[in-house]
Amino acid sequence: MKIKRRNSGLKRRKMTGFRYRNKTKGGKKIISRRRRLNGKFAKG
Repeated sequence: MKIKRRNSGLKRRKMTGFRYRNKTKGGKKIISRRRRLNGKFAKG
């Protein structure tokens, strides 16, 4: 059986980091939402 998709771990790590998200407007929204919900970026 053939593997259909291989996710690039390197790309994923680069796209989901705190500093990458801080660069974009949408990313800042994600961070602020997570802070509000007391999630991953609770204390900054």
